[in-house]
Amino acid sequence: MTHTYTITGMTCGSCETKVKSSLLSMPNVLAAEVSKTDNTATIEMDKHIPLSAFQAALGGNDSKYKISATDHSESTEQTKSWVSVYKPILLIFGYIIVITVLIQFIQGSFNWMQWMSNFMAGFFLVFSFFKLLNLKGFAESYAMYDIVAKQWNGWGYIYAFIELILGIAFLTGISPLFTNAVTFVVMSVSIVGVLQSVLNKRKIKCACLGDVFNLPMSTITVIEDALMIGMSAVMLLTML
Repeated sequence: MTHTYTITGMTCGSCETKVKSSLLSMPNVLAAEVSKTDNTATIEMDKHIPLSAFQAALGGNDSKYKISATDHSESTEQTKSWVSVYKPILLIFGYIIVITVLIQFIQGSFNWMQWMSNFMAGFFLVFSFFKLLNLKGFAESYAMYDIVAKQWNGWGYIYAFIELILGIAFLTGISPLFTNAVTFVVMSVSIVGVLQSVLNKRKIKCACLGDVFNLPMSTITVIEDALMIGMSAVMLLTML
């Protein structure tokens, strides 16, 4: 994509060269044309880069160079970029929701407990599938942030199979009390490392879909784990 920005503060040819060099040094910037006369910079990038990143490259908020968008809406572009990055996981959640809702309507009535059980079955089966495609890659990525996997790398290999077993258990309805209890404990432990990474703003890869997709760690990962914790907790309460 290519966008044109307004850049103020350039007073000479040296400023123009410095700004262009700063922009070209940024990751994901493919080309940049800077004009001191027009106070503009036309930047080609392979994905949307927020204004804050450009400003940081130009010296931060205290720099004499100030950049602003002129031919596009930053909020719209950021939304498009977010959807593009998380498209795989959004599609997966969409498919699971649609299919499990259809199952309920086909049966003639909507049973929330059954729907949650089916949703969790779909969640664990799909997510374990992607992890098992490259088990070693998943285990290595998982060890970057999970509190158990950090201490013992073998936990990542076991965790993928735990998800598979939980998916089968939810699908078949085997020992629902035990299945939900295990889910609650496992996901509660898992969310600790995720929260630490998100709160510390660590730029690391999320291993939720294994090593297949390059998804960054974010609040989406927190929501995934929290959703499983919440559903298992609700079903446990109805059984006790």
